[in-house]
Formats: sequence, C-alpha cells, structure tokens
Amino acid sequence: MVNVILFDLDGTLTDSGEGIMKSVQYALEKIGRPEPDLDKLRVFVGPPLLEQFMEYAGVDRETAELAVGYYRERFAPVGIYENYVYPGIKDMLLTLKTGEFLLGVASSKPEVFVRQVLDHFDLTKYFDVIVGSEMDGGRTRKSDVIEEALSRLGYSDRRDEVIMVGDKSHDVAGAASCGIRCIAVSYGYGTREELESASPVFIADSPEEIPDFFASSRREKLLI
Repeated sequence: MVNVILFDLDGTLTDSGEGIMKSVQYALEKIGRPEPDLDKLRVFVGPPLLEQFMEYAGVDRETAELAVGYYRERFAPVGIYENYVYPGIKDMLLTLKTGEFLLGVASSKPEVFVRQVLDHFDLTKYFDVIVGSEMDGGRTRKSDVIEEALSRLGYSDRRDEVIMVGDKSHDVAGAASCGIRCIAVSYGYGTREELESASPVFIADSPEEIPDFFASSRREKLLI
C-alpha cells in the first residue's frame, strides 16, 4: 500500500511559470542569448536549470553556470513571488494528510527556494519532508532529489510504498529510475502527449482527482 506521496513543486503545487520564465529571460539577455518570446521559455519550468540552459542556448557548462547565477540574481528577490498556488491544492493536501499519508516535496529547485515558496504560501505545514537541489549545483537530477527524500523518510527499502506526483515527463522518468511509481498532472507544464508517452500510473486533470484516485485504489486494492 502507498504510504508516502512525494510532490514536485513547480507546475504541480504552484504555477511558478511567470517568475521562472522572466528570470530565465533576464539571464539569457545577460549571456548574450536574448529571447524576446517569453512563451518559448516554458521549457524551463521544471527541469534542472543548468542542463536546460546548455540545451536551450547551446552554451557550454561554464556559460550555463553564469546563466544560473544571473537567473538567481532576479529570481531570489522578485521572481520567486511571481507565483500562485493552483486552486484546490490546499484542500487536496489536507485531505491526503487527514488520510494519514506521509507527504513530501521533491523538487529540482534549490531547497532554500522550495522552503521559501512553501512558507510564503503557508504550505510547509502539510509536509513531512522537503527536498530540493543544492545551491552549489549538487542534487539537481530528479532521481537524486527523490533518493534524498526516501533517505530522510527512512523509505529507501520500502519503495513500493512511495509514489511521486509531477507535471513533466522527467518527473515520471526520475521516479521510475528510483523504482517508484508516478502520477502525472495535466494542469501543469507538461503536454498531454508528453505525459501519456511517459506512462504514469494515472493522469490527474485537477488536484481534486488525486485524493479520489487513492480512495478508489484503496477500495479496489489497486495499490496493495
């Protein structure tokens, strides 16, 4: 039976796109790769920044590291608050918490920013563990973040009791590489086609569908 639910942050709990994309746009301008079309930068919401800068801008690691620094220059004081909680998230978390699940956040965003966002929106109280990447560039892969969350919770040897919830294919892939299942949400930044191709155990079209999935699964013994 699933006892632990790990959530991605960006695109799953909060819509942080505006702050992320504007901060990426600022960073790209600084490294001489300006992008006037903000919508093209949606691909930066979710994946690790360093690798995404390298792929999107076609720059080497050193330049990408500079870009990450410029990104944080704008994101820390401004971009982090260009953000809002998706409707239904707090009720969903309360329902799951009341259902005696252990809840966690596993995000590729630096942990200091993850905690800042959760504190700002009064979401911290719902979670038993909060894990993000390290400011020095360590632990940025989704699989690394998930492994750290499992370790902190004491569930490294109980992976069949853990499930991930995320909005991008890399959330599903990261979970799979750690030997855990994943629920995808379609209201975030991943396309329906992307999510279906990743083969999650379920695709939720709204936060309300997540507790319903666990309730019906327990009734039908699908997760036991």
